[in-house]
Amino acid sequence: MPRRVGLGYQGGVPAPPASRSARPPRRAGRPSRWSGRLPRWAGRLDPDQRYELRLTLAVVGAVLLGVPFLLLLLAVQGAWSPLLRLDRSVAEQLHALALRSPLLVHLLDAVSTVFAPLVFRLAATVLAGWLLLRRRTRLAAWALVTTWGAALLGVLLKEAVARARPSFVDAVAAAPGRSFPSGHALGSVVGCGVLLLVLLPLLPRWGRRLAWFAAGVVVAAVGFARVGLGVHYLSDVLAGWVLGLGLLAGTVAAFESWRREIGASTPEPVAGLEPELATGQRVRPDHPG
Repeated sequence: MPRRVGLGYQGGVPAPPASRSARPPRRAGRPSRWSGRLPRWAGRLDPDQRYELRLTLAVVGAVLLGVPFLLLLLAVQGAWSPLLRLDRSVAEQLHALALRSPLLVHLLDAVSTVFAPLVFRLAATVLAGWLLLRRRTRLAAWALVTTWGAALLGVLLKEAVARARPSFVDAVAAAPGRSFPSGHALGSVVGCGVLLLVLLPLLPRWGRRLAWFAAGVVVAAVGFARVGLGVHYLSDVLAGWVLGLGLLAGTVAAFESWRREIGASTPEPVAGLEPELATGQRVRPDHPG
């Protein structure tokens, strides 16, 4: 009987299966599982072109977030009557609701106190200290610059716009300073964003979804509390949210640019900025040499 000679046989004896190490290496430039999501046609681009596309999308996203803020700013500065009527209408309705429910006022005041901008800033500072102890210098710097940069930007814009806070004869709460944009709204978006983007790699998949949901609830609750207490207009809160998202988009793009410059993979923001934090590994290039 003739001996079979062909695929998987060596002289009639079955050849051993190929080992993992014998498999062809991954083609250089292939995006890793941490790569940012790009359109399917982007797979035909080389790594540098994909990097430029990713940065362009980040810049466009930041600009698109900045446009609504600029429009709100111009509308407030120009005393645009439709916006002023909307602000006043929402403020009066929520103020009437607060007058009928002292318990709601206590709840809204508690939300404003627990999730105050200073609380988020202190939390981000403590987090940065922990990152420094773990030798995550750049990630710590990103957290500090983003958080305290938002604080400074909010103060400067408040003074530049100089919008007065809502005024009621029977006010249920009071707050110092100017009104536009809402520092609580800005601080909640940036604070939750910084904490999420740093700590997400330490969470399981279900934990990440829960964290994103909780962050959304906190941001929405803080915005509602500031308008419900009668210390901000609706447009103040919207401006704070948009400004915070734009600032986060810009600093995240800068951090991802640094990772790309050193040859490291670019993680998806929904999974955290530095996935190596979960394993304790240092940030290294994907393809050394």
